[in-house]
Amino acid sequence: MKFTLAWLKDHLETDASVGEIADRLTALGLEIEGVEDPSAALAPFTVAFVKEAAAHPNADKLKVCTLETVDGEVQVVCGAPNARTGMKGVFAPAGSVIPGTGTVLKPGRIRDVESNGMLVSEREMGLSDEHDGIIDVADIDGAGDPPIGMPLAELLGLGDPVIDIALTPDRADCAGIGGIARDLAAAGLGRLKPVQTTPVPGGYPSPIAVRLETGDTDPNPCPLFVGRHFRGVKNGHSPRWLQDRLRAVGLRPISTLVDITNYFTLDRARPLHGFDAGKLAGDLVVRL
Repeated sequence: MKFTLAWLKDHLETDASVGEIADRLTALGLEIEGVEDPSAALAPFTVAFVKEAAAHPNADKLKVCTLETVDGEVQVVCGAPNARTGMKGVFAPAGSVIPGTGTVLKPGRIRDVESNGMLVSEREMGLSDEHDGIIDVADIDGAGDPPIGMPLAELLGLGDPVIDIALTPDRADCAGIGGIARDLAAAGLGRLKPVQTTPVPGGYPSPIAVRLETGDTDPNPCPLFVGRHFRGVKNGHSPRWLQDRLRAVGLRPISTLVDITNYFTLDRARPLHGFDAGKLAGDLVVRL
């Protein structure tokens, strides 16, 4: 079970340090698996401006890029189809370790042209499986126009400490970050923030019903199943803050609807799943 310090503080008002929180969790029986600083692995990687992306003299599919980096101009050879003059990408300097591959980047010559570093893709940074092109800062939601030299971790909102705890089967109450905050508050490490909820009444009967098939061995295997039907839903990319939250705990953003279900599963220990009502045949049947 992973969560960030900032996410925990959505539920818990506390001035406690990460170390104090980790110690108190251990005392409560929530064993600490580790405390990570995701920004450490991404520290060498920063925003760079592609001053020029010229054709490689000896290779049709390669480009020779002149970059403006925090340490001055650098030349790299790049094979990404989206590398172009005027864009901002993410620069990996020679000597850095590429997180997605574990490769130590060395200066060299590619088709007789000097290359001192590289412009990286999301897969090379271990952020996703995307590798059709290099990271284009303009495509990152909410990134705006970051300055040259901005750390990648800061750009992606990955600078927050991540706490990882081992949950035992008897602590399902702490399978959500709200439950962990409640336990810490009860142990005197802060004040639990009230849940802000505003009921939204339904406007029409749901066209999809839910049927529980209990079986003979257990008359009540599913004590609660709640669903809601929505009309006029358009899917797409989720907001930047939501994508950042999920990435920080090791989940890959998919789409608004999937990301919302994953968020509440982690935030409130309420497993959610989204169905496309237009593709359902009949009602939902819940069975063992």
